[in-house]
Amino acid sequence: MRALMRRGLLLAAITPLLLGGCGSLPRINPDLALHPSRPVRMEGAYGPLPSQQSKAILARLKLGADETHIFERHLALVQEMGGSPLVVGNKVELLLDGPATYASMFAAINAARDNINLETYILEPDEIGQSLVDALLVRQITGVQVNLIYDSVGSLSTPREFFQPLVDAGAHVLEYNPVDPRKARKDWALNERDHRKLLVVDGKIAYVGGINISSVYSSGSFASPFSRSKKARYAQDGPTWRDTHLRIEGPVAADFQKLFMTTWERQKGGTLRGRNYFPQLATKGPEVVRAIGSSPDDPYSLMYATLISAINSAESQVYLTNAYFLPDPQLLAALKGAAARGADVRLLLPGKSDSDLVLYASRSFYQELLDGGIRIYERQDALLHSKTAMIDGVWSAVGSTNLDWRSRLNNQEIDAVILGQDFGSRMQAMFDQDLQASRQITRADWEHRSLLSRLKEAGARLWARLL
Repeated sequence: MRALMRRGLLLAAITPLLLGGCGSLPRINPDLALHPSRPVRMEGAYGPLPSQQSKAILARLKLGADETHIFERHLALVQEMGGSPLVVGNKVELLLDGPATYASMFAAINAARDNINLETYILEPDEIGQSLVDALLVRQITGVQVNLIYDSVGSLSTPREFFQPLVDAGAHVLEYNPVDPRKARKDWALNERDHRKLLVVDGKIAYVGGINISSVYSSGSFASPFSRSKKARYAQDGPTWRDTHLRIEGPVAADFQKLFMTTWERQKGGTLRGRNYFPQLATKGPEVVRAIGSSPDDPYSLMYATLISAINSAESQVYLTNAYFLPDPQLLAALKGAAARGADVRLLLPGKSDSDLVLYASRSFYQELLDGGIRIYERQDALLHSKTAMIDGVWSAVGSTNLDWRSRLNNQEIDAVILGQDFGSRMQAMFDQDLQASRQITRADWEHRSLLSRLKEAGARLWARLL
């Protein structure tokens, strides 16, 4: 409901602006990566790796994998399009739902020794939000520098006074693109929002994913209602939320830290000095990770371009989970093309949503997708908010990017791409677990939906590009 109200307020405010013109999307050439212009290079804890070492890591990643060109294409795309490099030596933990994510985040915050940087779309003034602010306040008082960015629209219900204890203690708090144009720090752009969910602790540990700071995430989405306490079952007003987050420790944390700093600078938050924001980072695990920050200040969404390229490169499977699915023609073509090549293409989408308009607009694409050989599933017992992808069992992504026009054109987003079978198998297990709580939408079922549903879909489709 909160998100629906925000979307409604925002839509009312920006519709005149959007009708005057919309941004453009990049055209992704599926053959781009077949002709890389430079040798493949990766980075580690001590900088760029020699070419031979990079090739050896690539060979290790491909061991046992089904035949796929996704590595070569993805690596070439990284080099051709710029942005953060692929970084080896990371430990990545997959966090399912709010309880696991908050427990891990609070533990990292409580153990912080030098600095904490938090960037979030929603920070509610509720039990979870208050607990977070209290934890940050304790660290600030004990000498840890806290820097916080929150989105003005996403946190519209949170008064500025809520952050005052942090400010009084010396924390730096920045409101991203204030709704009030008198407070704007650059050209006022109400339609431009910071949808990222990023926490970096001591420059060493990064948290990235889809989970905001809100009590709607107080319960897990897989437990039986009879296995939770009464207090837990009724801790929130509304359905249980299903979401995914990552805890990443290792050299790639520096790239996530750079993305936070870039946002801080672009929003004119002032110089952040006197702290060790970029410590020397050691190898922590086997994962190869790329930090991807997309911004409306850039020519196009880097995550969108990366995902389209990965889908165009898919040989065996494309498994996408997304909360707000409003595909553009290029994404539709990529998905149908993968299915036509024989790949198993599956979409896991919400069966219920905090926005009925988005839900019906998303369903308006089902017929075309089903006709193209794509399997569609809707999560039934929870409000699905995850944004994940797993392709060919070796290319995975988790982050904040939705597959809608807002994420593609107007939002700051942040995602992590992880290469390799080990993490891919964990993503596969998570996807399978979600499918067990989902209903498959068959062509027969879809052809027999009600006239009222068809009318709602057609009406909502008209607004798809504005959502």
